[in-house]
Amino acid sequence: MKTTRYFEALRIRSDRAAIRDEWIERAIRAPVKEVVQADGRIRRWAQIPEAENRFLRVVLLRDGETVDNAFFDRRFAP
Repeated sequence: MKTTRYFEALRIRSDRAAIRDEWIERAIRAPVKEVVQADGRIRRWAQIPEAENRFLRVVLLRDGETVDNAFFDRRFAP
């Protein structure tokens, strides 16, 4: 999985450390929703049953494979 330095820096935060790589990959491969931002970055969401069915938002760079951010999105509703 390709990541940015920004993502690596955020990953050490206590609220992000529990996010597993396999969950991020699931959101990339099989999102329930995808939105392309004006700057070309791609937001994808996936529901994670192992994390109390919360929705994980993964933000990718415009290349569609480099992870720039990942977090549980409390406001997302499918």
